[in-house]
Amino acid sequence: MDRIVIQGGEPLRGDVSISGAKNSVLPMMAAALLTDEELVISRVPSLRDVSTQCKILEALGARVLHDDQKGVLRLRSDNEDLVTAPYDLVKTMRASICVLGPLLARRGRAKVSLPGGCVIGVRPIDLHLKGLQSLGASIEVRGGYIEAETDGLRGTTIYLGSAAGSTVLGTANVLMAAVLADGRTVIENAAHEPELVDLCHCLQKMGAKIDGVGSHCLEVEGVDKLSGAEHTVIADRIEAGTFLLAGAMIGDGLSVLDVVPQHLLAVLEVLRESGANLQVEGNRISVEPPDRPRPMDLTTLPHPGFPTDLQAQAMAYLCRGNGVSMISERIYPDRFIHVAELLRMGAQIRKEGATAIVNGVPRLSGAPVMASELRGSAALVLAGLVAEGETEVHRVYHIDRGYERIDEKLRLLGAHIERVAG
Repeated sequence: MDRIVIQGGEPLRGDVSISGAKNSVLPMMAAALLTDEELVISRVPSLRDVSTQCKILEALGARVLHDDQKGVLRLRSDNEDLVTAPYDLVKTMRASICVLGPLLARRGRAKVSLPGGCVIGVRPIDLHLKGLQSLGASIEVRGGYIEAETDGLRGTTIYLGSAAGSTVLGTANVLMAAVLADGRTVIENAAHEPELVDLCHCLQKMGAKIDGVGSHCLEVEGVDKLSGAEHTVIADRIEAGTFLLAGAMIGDGLSVLDVVPQHLLAVLEVLRESGANLQVEGNRISVEPPDRPRPMDLTTLPHPGFPTDLQAQAMAYLCRGNGVSMISERIYPDRFIHVAELLRMGAQIRKEGATAIVNGVPRLSGAPVMASELRGSAALVLAGLVAEGETEVHRVYHIDRGYERIDEKLRLLGAHIERVAG
């Protein structure tokens, strides 16, 4: 099993181009099931999750041509006989649940394994099922599979609310079902994350009629048929935020390129408040680190708040803060598995419920650490970049799910980092 080995203390310099957004491309790939024409997606990152989604679509009868070097996917789904998304594939990736809505909308039935993904606490899919049932689907859960069927979806008004706010994947699932439903659907408390907006734009190119894009209320007028389309995925704001935090930790003239700064406003504000120096010029953001970050209170929230997918990386940054910081997790209260590994590196962190109290220390020490989920593994890599001595990050298949060649990108910036097989 591969591991990443880092010799800490090497400053990061230069430019890094940000890849296409994982959280955009995965549901967008599922949208190929809504038409029998070709959907062409560009700026597709080379990720384990993308490869898994390709296999799921092939299991559902789609033809997949993936030019990994050019980052282009060509998808055609003109075989409507297959409706089962198997456990062996779905168990590794939560976003695979997004095939449920398109299968129901176009094929009238679906059998999809309950999803897996990172171990970051309970992430129920009840809002997905509630929304699809409101559109007229009959749903049962048997033997670990969601079995759903319909004699025709019908538009209605749906409220997708929960204690943690709106649901991004739930909104995507219900939206993709609604675009082929009979009549008008109103989705209240819809997610409006940039990745969801990106999906809406792709569906509109395919002929979907969607109003309110970018708001908490989506209005969808169902159509009889969707066509093929070509769409380029937006930049991955989580990858961009990860590299900006790396630059704020040990940068010396680091810039991220090909990003949308408006998607990163909360992240940029946190970096400024902590003392980092930022320059934003078009689609380029440059960062210079503070001597030590100023302590702060940070709370994860739905967009446009600070993203939960950057909480672990921000914790690694604040571990070397000049004082006590508090990090509250409002989206996934159990998303603190990385705390135990940061403690092994000399961090001082105390967890109280859904809050972590971080007492900043002058330095971290390299150590063998274990990655347990995607974003936590990125946090351990960031900690290793600033730690004294050698850090070994084990089980890095987690990081390969969501970061395109992160070790290569960091090495080109000057990091002393290598991937070791076995």
